[in-house]
Amino acid sequence: MAWVKQGVFFVPDGSLPWALTHAQVPTVDVISDSVWRIYYATRDDKNRCSISFIDVEAGNPHHILYQHDQPILPLGKLGTFDDSGVMPSWIVTYAGMKYLYYTGWNVRQTVPYQNAIGLAISDDGGQNFRRYGEGPVLGLTVHEPYFTGTATVLIEDGLWRNWYAGCTKWEMIDDKAEPYYHIKYAESRDGVDWDRRGVVAIDYKDENEAGIVRASVLKDNNLYKMWYATRQGQDYRVDKTKSYRIGYAESKDGIAWERLDDHAGIDVSDNGWDSEMIAYPCVIMVNGKKYMFYNGNGFGRSGMGYAVWE
Repeated sequence: MAWVKQGVFFVPDGSLPWALTHAQVPTVDVISDSVWRIYYATRDDKNRCSISFIDVEAGNPHHILYQHDQPILPLGKLGTFDDSGVMPSWIVTYAGMKYLYYTGWNVRQTVPYQNAIGLAISDDGGQNFRRYGEGPVLGLTVHEPYFTGTATVLIEDGLWRNWYAGCTKWEMIDDKAEPYYHIKYAESRDGVDWDRRGVVAIDYKDENEAGIVRASVLKDNNLYKMWYATRQGQDYRVDKTKSYRIGYAESKDGIAWERLDDHAGIDVSDNGWDSEMIAYPCVIMVNGKKYMFYNGNGFGRSGMGYAVWE
């Protein structure tokens, strides 16, 4: 069995000044039996990210029903963790409200950027959002001093479970500061205050691996399954053999994972929009059928596409 690619289905046309390029980190909310909403990050001429969404026909994302023409969240106030960009990460429905976890961006001097995980809440079904607060819900701590990002949240029996990217160091490679990050795990009782004990869910497999990000977790027949993006540390922007690929892991409890990257069931294409990299998977299961949304070349510049598990 493997993922059967269905192609790219959305690329910004450049007509909106805040959405000139990229449809990055697709984040899917199953609105109804007929509509799926897909949040994505897009960029302006200063490379600042904003979040917007499209609605597509359920099961047929090529049929776009609606394209939102505004960002759903403004940039943060000057000096806050998300004043340079916001990107969607995961969305859950709780008590009639939508909880959107997102990655906030800061521009730095000694390193290119710093991320943290924020929370925005919608009470109108996901059209408009307000920040939970001006600070992040998973920011820097004494034990996590670099950055966090790409939270993936499941709620099980009142327990909020979060698999997120945690930066472990920056390293100078070819005169450029490059981050190293892997997948960590945290728990909460309210989705806001997180118990972070340094639990590593997916660690680096060797000294060459440097980036493991955007876990997508679902529970299937009492087995936790995770897809994620992984890259090497050197030349990943210019050498497609070292760029992002999609990995896979399984777990019985969601905490201890076995990496089974050879079972991911998807790789780059021979040519076209996803021939250089595949990244940032978002896997949903609807009526027993799995769909993977992901980005291709250029970290989302070439748009977002999807595949079906068969």
